[in-house]
Amino acid sequence: MLNLSSGPIMEPASFDGMPTDVLIVEDDPIIALDFEDTLLGFGVKTVRTAPSVARALALIAERAPEFALLDVGLIREKSFAVAERLQALKIPFVFVTGYSNDARLPAAFANQRRLPKPYSTNALRALLIER
Repeated sequence: MLNLSSGPIMEPASFDGMPTDVLIVEDDPIIALDFEDTLLGFGVKTVRTAPSVARALALIAERAPEFALLDVGLIREKSFAVAERLQALKIPFVFVTGYSNDARLPAAFANQRRLPKPYSTNALRALLIER
């Protein structure tokens, strides 16, 4: 008789379309925490938050995320340098903005997907799955 139980039975990984690692670039800690809670509730395993461009670029250099949410207007800077880095690495991202038609976006990002503030959880979920 053949014994096939030589080790633990591996369950197939479930794929729900969610990224496992998301970077949030947001300078408002309340909004960042809300995003983090929502993402973790969706099943995202790792959520990292950066309040500045410098911190975001450092986190990307440490480990590239699978997806990123970028607040356009940070305290004294815009998140465009982060967007350029993500684009170069071919990492999907969305701009999060309180402006419906953000004319402040450079032409290179005119067609970039956006998530309006305040955001709906359904819209956020759809953007994560579509990435």
